[in-house]
Amino acid sequence: MVDMSRSLEAPAYDATADEAFAADGTPREPYAELLARLAATDLEELRSSVAGEFADAGVAFGERADSTTFPLDPIPRLISGEEWRLLERGLAQRARALGAFLADAYGERAIVAAGRMPARVIESAEQFEPWMMGGPAEPAACVTGLDLVRGSDGVLRVLEDNIRTPSGFAYMAAVRTALDAHLPFAEESARLDPAPAFQMLGEALRGAAPDGSGDPSVALLSDGPDNSAWWEHTEIARRLDVPIVSPEDLFVRRGRLYAGLQNAGARELQVVYRRTDEDRLRDGDGSPTWLAGALLGPCRSGTLAVVNPLGAGLADDKLVHAYVEEMVRFYLGEDPLVPSVRTYDLGDPEVLESAMPRLRELVVKPRTGYGGAGVVVCTHATDEDCQAVAERVAARPAAWIAQETVRLSTHPTVCDGALEPRHVDLRPFVIGAGEEAAVVPGALTRVAFEAGALVVNSSQNGGGKDTWILR
Repeated sequence: MVDMSRSLEAPAYDATADEAFAADGTPREPYAELLARLAATDLEELRSSVAGEFADAGVAFGERADSTTFPLDPIPRLISGEEWRLLERGLAQRARALGAFLADAYGERAIVAAGRMPARVIESAEQFEPWMMGGPAEPAACVTGLDLVRGSDGVLRVLEDNIRTPSGFAYMAAVRTALDAHLPFAEESARLDPAPAFQMLGEALRGAAPDGSGDPSVALLSDGPDNSAWWEHTEIARRLDVPIVSPEDLFVRRGRLYAGLQNAGARELQVVYRRTDEDRLRDGDGSPTWLAGALLGPCRSGTLAVVNPLGAGLADDKLVHAYVEEMVRFYLGEDPLVPSVRTYDLGDPEVLESAMPRLRELVVKPRTGYGGAGVVVCTHATDEDCQAVAERVAARPAAWIAQETVRLSTHPTVCDGALEPRHVDLRPFVIGAGEEAAVVPGALTRVAFEAGALVVNSSQNGGGKDTWILR
């Protein structure tokens, strides 16, 4: 058995930014009871058992050639009901504003005309799709994933918005199933159940059908086993009882999209839940991609709904993130309930002038890219790295953004049989568009397993934790 108090006294455990322990090592509420029960648990055996549960279930992440079991830590993260109720309202609010922005960006651009956002923010974004101009007034449906981090003041803030193809949905549910099999003292009545997430997604997809009636033909579009989230694709399709189709299955006939399904022949599709790595309509030389060839015509003619919408990657642009709070005020006439991590538009000469002398205090990110690629946390970087990124920003300021540095909170994580602090973020999900946008009753906590690491993405040795939303 592991002596919980002894493990906390280890020099490696710095509880100054921990969510479960106060700086003096005493458990915070509501963790006291959970940690007391864990004190009588062999933590390494618990970790191994939960990992084995995931392996047996085939829960994996990564491309076919190097797919591995999705890493899972068995110590759940607890979110109070009071905090969650505020998050629910604020995240739904944010998703509604982002949906309104996408419609406006590809439409009249009222936010630009009102002087609340420069036109260059839209037009210079890598994920902006000119071929979608004049598209639907509002997205038929969206699955929005938000990345939230907790700073030293205890406040959860949105670090990034993900509407292109957010992943983690099925992993969230699988984490709960695996952990509950080996952590029997969880009180079901005291936590929200994330299981309704699949029903919410199914209803949103069916409701996105262009004709708005009947039982539409829905399919999940995937790259296949070469997609790093292939396990999630198969799990969602199984839960929703919809087929998975690949690019080679699709063809267009008389302005409508069809898929050739094994043992079922050709079937017209009214709704496609797109989970492909390819999300651009044009390639590097401006020619149509296969995605445009298959989906653009039916989408523009009104016979097909694509979830998430073609062109939605615009909302993932890290410079667009700097204006989301303004979107909430402009489109909804409300104050943001959940704040963003303050983000600086370095393409604005005045902002650039004020930010450059402070660069050593900031996080610098390329506008595009995923998984933490190219991000420089200047407070932790060497002088040489900071000088190099300062030169890159000075040469092409519009290609970069800067954010205030947030000291990410830590959470007790099992490492070699003892608890050690590891940095975490939170990925909740919002399903639906407009007034129908609703927050899934659960979230995936992502954790960086390396000591001191700040990037929690699965592609960089990150993993997941169960998140208990307390009632």
